Amino acid sequence: MKKTFFISFIYVLTILAFLDAGATKGIRKDYHGWKAGVARVIITPDHPLWMAGYASRDHPAEGTLNDLWAKALALEDATGNRAVLVTMDLVGIPKGFSDRLRARLKTRFHLSAAQVILNSSHTHSGPVLEDALVDIYPLDSLEIIKIKKYTGQLEDKITRLVGEALHSLKPAQLYSKNGIARFQVNRRNNIEAILNSQTQLNGPNDYAVPIIKVTGKSGNIIAIAFGYACHNTVLNGYKWSGDYAGFAQLELEKKYPAAIALFFQCCGADQNPLPRRTVPLAQQYGQTLAAAVERVLNENMEELTPHLITSYKEIDLSLTAPPTKDKLLKTARDSTGYQKRWAARLLKQLDQGDSFRTSYPYPLQVWRLGNQTMMILGGEVVIEYAVQLKRIFGEDIFVLGYSNDVMAYIPSATILGEGGYEGATSQMVYGLPATWALNIETLIISQMVLLAEQAGILKPELKLIKN
Repeated sequence: MKKTFFISFIYVLTILAFLDAGATKGIRKDYHGWKAGVARVIITPDHPLWMAGYASRDHPAEGTLNDLWAKALALEDATGNRAVLVTMDLVGIPKGFSDRLRARLKTRFHLSAAQVILNSSHTHSGPVLEDALVDIYPLDSLEIIKIKKYTGQLEDKITRLVGEALHSLKPAQLYSKNGIARFQVNRRNNIEAILNSQTQLNGPNDYAVPIIKVTGKSGNIIAIAFGYACHNTVLNGYKWSGDYAGFAQLELEKKYPAAIALFFQCCGADQNPLPRRTVPLAQQYGQTLAAAVERVLNENMEELTPHLITSYKEIDLSLTAPPTKDKLLKTARDSTGYQKRWAARLLKQLDQGDSFRTSYPYPLQVWRLGNQTMMILGGEVVIEYAVQLKRIFGEDIFVLGYSNDVMAYIPSATILGEGGYEGATSQMVYGLPATWALNIETLIISQMVLLAEQAGILKPELKLIKN
């Protein structure tokens, strides 16, 4: 009996010692807080390139309204876990670019896909990238070579940028809170041409302005990361610009000259800044957004404990049946512009005996900074996804779209049923052979819930969602 008790006692001590070692592994005795580093680099092309975002453009850029930027915020928690948020003044990044860049960051800096967010502001006044929106623009071989060269240079710049941010890690404090701004307009439920005479705007909408404030050892602000769910489409000319988000960042950096402001795009695929089409309007919206951020910076924000969790996975999103050869032939014959080029490219695939894509590997990601949950989705995500996730996880979470791979619009089940650009024809813009299957919304939301639970971030009680 005594021998059995002794063995059990030793066993318990061994287990406790193991648990204690696991709990303290990696914790450095010299510092027990956040470290943060921030860097930026100009990514404005130094020669004329074709601009991304509008199929109506018929020639390359003609100059610069304001520079395009890539910016990086590197974070390290008390145990040495690291993560990097990269923001870019681009309409979006394709899978090939994302995969190559993340592979370089893993080799160079030991950062996994979970530890890196690659977010595009979705400005429609930035450059076309290689293998992105391939059917929109009538590019000749010379333009394709120029785009390929710029894309390679951009990969090099962002790799160095992340290294600079990591190299500059210093003790810091992190704070978070949501602000509010109301210049986004749901473009599916409001008619732009009669907006001035409307007395009521229709939704759904998400007016949140998610903000992360980073202060240095002395309390000075060194970085401001903020987002909004709205297309960067005030401007449609031929000059490089970050659009309203670019003006917002410039405004904040003017008010806080020691800080770098980083804009991340949220789920604004069906949200437009309206009215639009003038530089003063882009400046107005930028100032409005900057004022929303500044208000929160001067209020009591929640201080985030130095604990970082990151998680990532890809799920297969199914596509519906592709068009028949007869339908493609008709589209190629009767259509113009990108629709004609889309049909011609698919017909060429058929003639070569190639099969069409039937699904797509869609990226999901979750970060937890202290008590702040961030949910990160790929593609052009419509606002309903943010609304749904906030109903499940709470209004204080941050929901990002346009991250890691911008492969297509991500419509809700409602929008898929209604059709229109976001639901029925935008897949042509991105080169997909067909629309998404009807289970897309249910699959993405359920997998985001599962990813959060598997990461141990939180275990929400699923609520009945009224459509």
